[in-house]
Amino acid sequence: MGILTLENVSQSFGTGTHATHVLKDINLDVQEGEFLVLLGFSGTGKTTLINLMAGLEQPSKGSVTFKGAPVTGPGPERGVIFQSYSLMPWLTVSGNVRLAVDTVFPGLSSAEKAEKVAHYVSMVGLSHAATRRPAELSGGMRQRVNVARALAMSPEMLLLDEPLSALDALTRANLADEIERIWEADKKTCVLITNDVDEAIILADRIIALNPDGTLGEEFAVTIPRPRNRMEMNTNDTFKRLRADVTKYLMDVGIEAKVEGSRLLPDVTPIHGVPSAVAKAQEGMIENRFLDFSQLHKVYPTPKGPLTVVEDFDLKINKGEFISLIGHSGCGKSTVLTMAAGLNDISQGAIKLDGRHVEGADPERAVVFQSPNLFPWLSARENCAIGVDKVYPRASREERQDVVEYYLERVGLADAMDKPASDMSNGMQQRVGIARAFALSPKLLLLDEPFGMLDSLTRWELQEVLMEVWSRTKVTAICVTHDVDEAILLADRVVMMTNGPQATIGKIVPVDLPRPRTRKALLEHPDYYTYRQDVLDFLEEYEHGAKPKPKLPTSDGTPKPKAPAAVAAE
Repeated sequence: MGILTLENVSQSFGTGTHATHVLKDINLDVQEGEFLVLLGFSGTGKTTLINLMAGLEQPSKGSVTFKGAPVTGPGPERGVIFQSYSLMPWLTVSGNVRLAVDTVFPGLSSAEKAEKVAHYVSMVGLSHAATRRPAELSGGMRQRVNVARALAMSPEMLLLDEPLSALDALTRANLADEIERIWEADKKTCVLITNDVDEAIILADRIIALNPDGTLGEEFAVTIPRPRNRMEMNTNDTFKRLRADVTKYLMDVGIEAKVEGSRLLPDVTPIHGVPSAVAKAQEGMIENRFLDFSQLHKVYPTPKGPLTVVEDFDLKINKGEFISLIGHSGCGKSTVLTMAAGLNDISQGAIKLDGRHVEGADPERAVVFQSPNLFPWLSARENCAIGVDKVYPRASREERQDVVEYYLERVGLADAMDKPASDMSNGMQQRVGIARAFALSPKLLLLDEPFGMLDSLTRWELQEVLMEVWSRTKVTAICVTHDVDEAILLADRVVMMTNGPQATIGKIVPVDLPRPRTRKALLEHPDYYTYRQDVLDFLEEYEHGAKPKPKLPTSDGTPKPKAPAAVAAE
């Protein structure tokens, strides 16, 4: 018998024909002192399950017990850390933690309470910020306060409901390491809900998948010795095998086989395209250096003087090439992308597409942002059709409609074309955004962290959707991302940027992996983790504030070009 037990637990909302069944026949024993991770897609009932453990909800069927006693409501023995940290904005870091101590330990003296607060604030590495208020803290620091507040209640069990999912990738990884360190120190029983496979393996003793139908799936034991160094995992055979097994299982149960579409793309030519019948013109299109970034600079005026955000960005991209642009937050990735889109003025240098200077926005350059920015009152079909009329002025209404429906079908929305955007999930909305971009038949596709707002499992699915659609068009593409696996999966070359300000190209890694690519196939490829390590090493170096080497002056006083970046860019 575990410290917390669920027996034949089911949870439904609503009654009769309107009932929604979220969890079905859950049988689970959580062992004392273990770190259990429940891993699954959004909408599979993960949060409902943690709420049942916390006593915030009661099951429709079955029982939840803690040390043999029924769980009938919340209790201090079960501390909960949610995704939203809900700090009191008028209280300091210490004040927010003190609030929990005052509630749970009213009999302690003021000095004992202060000592307890200081201990847990120090444990999460915030002693230097103890007097700051939440508005003065980063997102990662606020979540640390949330962790300290939960720990200060001295619970016997910690329940963590995706506490890191709202953080950027670097902060998320660092805080996950903090949570493992804290767990190692106290050995409290922990149950973590997450959708991140790497996070699960780094932290867990045991991983249990939660299937899309609300049942418990396969269980994976994590036997990797602790402490687990994140950078060393990339060369750990046990980690790689477990990562592949968990990924394969989740993709098999969560991503249904796609039905091959029946629609054919009509033979119509966009206004910015070259008529297929004109062979001579086709031959005349630029293949090499189709997209040319030449000594690109971006300078912003500030009260303290000009601030150079991007410097000497020099990159030549061939027609049909897919480039991933990666680097730490604030390195200027999105700045480069918006300049290529014509949405941001160029301070110095030039960008040429198909031999012409980029000036202003144009449908020949389609952009997919992190947020799809759909009109909520319009259907998927209507949102996707925006711009198509302009791009295909000589096509009939039926032909333009065929273009829209073809791409909506390709992204898996054949049965939801007339659904309003307001009724769609984030993942469905982003599918519409991708279909809309491809429907414009652009010369250049620009993707600015298009899957950054989605959970990791939905992200996997849409990455494969993007790859499938791209393989049919071979449009020249640049994708800004902070996800190493995404960068390698998508790209012909991974372009890594140094930290800003004065960010530039630090390294370029050609990705010589066979296409078409799938995540499962990549995880099995012998060279995949070599590429991954190459990118991770670069990011690790720049995590600690590395800067590009200064340019050395020549004999005439002019700066020498940065040879590594320039050579790689060619």
